[in-house]
Amino acid sequence: MRVTTTWQGKRAFSSVGDSGYPIGMDATAAYGGDGKGATPMELLLAGLAGCIGIDVTMILEQFLGTIRNIEIDADGARKEEMPTGFTSIELTFKVDGDIPDYRIWKAIEMGSKKYCAVSDSLKADIRYKLILNGVEATKG
Repeated sequence: MRVTTTWQGKRAFSSVGDSGYPIGMDATAAYGGDGKGATPMELLLAGLAGCIGIDVTMILEQFLGTIRNIEIDADGARKEEMPTGFTSIELTFKVDGDIPDYRIWKAIEMGSKKYCAVSDSLKADIRYKLILNGVEATKG
């Protein structure tokens, strides 16, 4: 896998990988950017949510007809000193549909421990929450 990242001026960069889809990145004004793209740390959270989301939907493939919506919120806490990497990340899965919570928890567990290359690449402590049909579901 290869990604080429090209400077676009000031703090802006554009990356493109094997998929051919460009991704624009920029720093916020506080770091001399114009805010014309996602920050690299936002992309890291998005990559984590996307990776585990793909894994969960693959694991739950036979139940996707009963699921109406999946949304994943990623909240990251960062160090205050440089480098300000993530120390912890909480992923909240909001799922609507006719599926037992234990099946979703099992898919989240399998995805996080066995399949998600992004979570495997991070040093941060990653925790998971599930809200099924508007109600928080505890892992049982």
